[in-house]
Amino acid sequence: MTTDAATEVFEEHRPVLMGVAYRMLGRVSDAEDVVQEAWLRWSRADRDAVRAPRGYLVRITTRLAVDRLRQAQARKESYVGPWLPEPYATDFGDAVPDTAERAVLTDSVSLAVLVVLESLSPLERAVFVLREAFGYPFADIAATLDRSEAAVRQLAIRARRHVDERRPRYEVDPAERRDLTERFLAASVEGDLDGLLRLLLAPDVRLVGDSGGRTKAPLRVLESADKVARFMAGVAAKGIEDVSFRFLELNGGTALLVLSGGKPDTVLQVDVVDGLIQCIYIMRNPDKLGSLSVG
Repeated sequence: MTTDAATEVFEEHRPVLMGVAYRMLGRVSDAEDVVQEAWLRWSRADRDAVRAPRGYLVRITTRLAVDRLRQAQARKESYVGPWLPEPYATDFGDAVPDTAERAVLTDSVSLAVLVVLESLSPLERAVFVLREAFGYPFADIAATLDRSEAAVRQLAIRARRHVDERRPRYEVDPAERRDLTERFLAASVEGDLDGLLRLLLAPDVRLVGDSGGRTKAPLRVLESADKVARFMAGVAAKGIEDVSFRFLELNGGTALLVLSGGKPDTVLQVDVVDGLIQCIYIMRNPDKLGSLSVG
């Protein structure tokens, strides 16, 4: 296989490799590093001996991601405040025409699911991602992780049980999520505590803020409508310099990008249950906003 042909094959599978790596690691920059390392290994491999390039590349990427995840877990132990995955653009366009497949891919990259995946072991997470998001057979996953098929099935059972017990159970129309996000923004900017409490927030709403200690955000998860509403009103009262807003599709749903002087300052996304906001995710760590396009 020529170098040009090898490059063409790799680029064909790059979206899948990036999807696997991001779901494993929760950070775009780490996922890009893993995919780049996979390319280096592919470029040095005896490619003519590879019968199934996609499987070969996914195997390399998964193993690299498992190694990177083990290193990342040690770093997260010293992370300041709550940790959230890095925002990830998920406008699949025509690349994923099948509605059912699109729903699975979108769900597997949602903030709610990725937060739950953080509590899995690296191997459990790898099995869950390959099986649930990409539909790989157990035999292929076993070969990828160098484990027996029986061991992989046990990992899959544990991972699925863990995710089912902890993931929020909701389905919401994208238009409803955007509408509630817009109304939440308006009420927050106006300091409308009554509107937030009565019309938008579930009584047991949670607010998770990720700043990594780099900017201002709650260092603990806020719980209850009263605490969340007062916090948002306080933020609005202080204001953001030269502020503007933009809506994007991130992690499978509508997200609000807050810009300060034209640069990303905050990403806000909400989970909606029965017409009320159940959870608010606020990303303010500048290290995790650099990959967002503001064009």
